[in-house]
Amino acid sequence: MYFTHQTKDSKMASNEIFLCSICNVSSGDCPEDCKYCTQSAHYGTEIQKYKNKPIDRILQEARALREYGALGFCLVTAGRSLESDKCEYIAKAANAIKEADLGLHIIACCGSADLDSLKYLKKNGVDSYNHNLETSKDFFPHICSTHTWLERFETCENTLKAELGLCSGGIFGLGESWGDRIELLKSLQILSPHSSPINFYIANDALPLPMQTLSKDEALECVVLAREFLPNARLMIAGGREVVFGDNQKPLFEAGINAVVLGDYLTTDGKAPKDDVAMIESYGYVAATSCH
Repeated sequence: MYFTHQTKDSKMASNEIFLCSICNVSSGDCPEDCKYCTQSAHYGTEIQKYKNKPIDRILQEARALREYGALGFCLVTAGRSLESDKCEYIAKAANAIKEADLGLHIIACCGSADLDSLKYLKKNGVDSYNHNLETSKDFFPHICSTHTWLERFETCENTLKAELGLCSGGIFGLGESWGDRIELLKSLQILSPHSSPINFYIANDALPLPMQTLSKDEALECVVLAREFLPNARLMIAGGREVVFGDNQKPLFEAGINAVVLGDYLTTDGKAPKDDVAMIESYGYVAATSCH
């Protein structure tokens, strides 16, 4: 089942949902100790681990998700930063996708990055860079000790300087206060990302964070707050939406969500794309046909 496409002008209509998909191209064994992340080598989570997914496989996934209406395609690697070998690999993958002429907006998500590396990705077909702030500057040391929040913020600034689109958001439900949530959103407001992913923490008994999940009401309030602070951003619901909201996700869209991660996440399964498409259509929405 495919999304019903409608022809619109360059502005996204109120009933249009931007669909984006994630391709985990290098998974696991990350040396960072982010307490929320199953890809960290510190916690012994049982996930698939591999380096540099074959380009042909990436193209296969890109084509399949494009068929369901995905416009965004995000190449994600585990690890702290966009070092030179990783940069070359992502550039090669992005070039291959562009040459396939699938009409996809290519996003890279490869950790901290300097300005020259980001400019190189832009020259090689990458349209946007994703680097989430995750939480407030003050709370960040409670969830990660191997790099700083400032390093994350500087990467976002470098992304803007490289004239790439900026995709930056965070995770709610890590044990942060409402004050931390507001400070996160204030920082995102300064950066003014074109897209902001909203994630809800998914509890995992191998991770050091408490085994708790946000209630629907609290999670929905986080979305409402994010929309207030980021009125012009593409507000994208990502990890945790199925865990928190189950089969009734309509309130998310009514609260201001206008983008969705379609299909699987980094290390957790999402719904089958056709099922998500059917669900969103049942709420009266259609797939966006333009990235603008």
